[in-house]
Amino acid sequence: MMQITDFQKIGVGLAGFGIAFLFLGILFFFDKGLLAIGNILFVSGLAFVIGLERTFRFFFQKHKIKATGFFAGGIIIVLIGWPVIGMCLEMYGFFLLFSGFFPVAVNFLRRVPVVGTILNLPGIRTVADKVGESNSMDKV
Repeated sequence: MMQITDFQKIGVGLAGFGIAFLFLGILFFFDKGLLAIGNILFVSGLAFVIGLERTFRFFFQKHKIKATGFFAGGIIIVLIGWPVIGMCLEMYGFFLLFSGFFPVAVNFLRRVPVVGTILNLPGIRTVADKVGESNSMDKV
């Protein structure tokens, strides 16, 4: 079993608060202050969880430069004061950055008791199957 350091525990807390602030910022009609705080907390929490070097390597991989540009551009535009446009860019960048993680997350959520039942409902199952598909190189 892997040992979790204190920095990683702090990072999970920061990322959790970041997601909460982002949710509240969207809930309160794209409040730019809450969105800015949420963005800063989320990115700093990610850096605490996986480390600065691995965070840098994750964001600046050759095939993820476009996604990083949209994500960082969205953060900058939110900080400038255009929260709706910034969040749209940021969500697109987030989707591009973390799309490889979605199949893992869906397959994990299928094993959670209540959520797995919801994901197996007829209308939701087709969407979950589509998101849960792996976009690996064997489909070329």
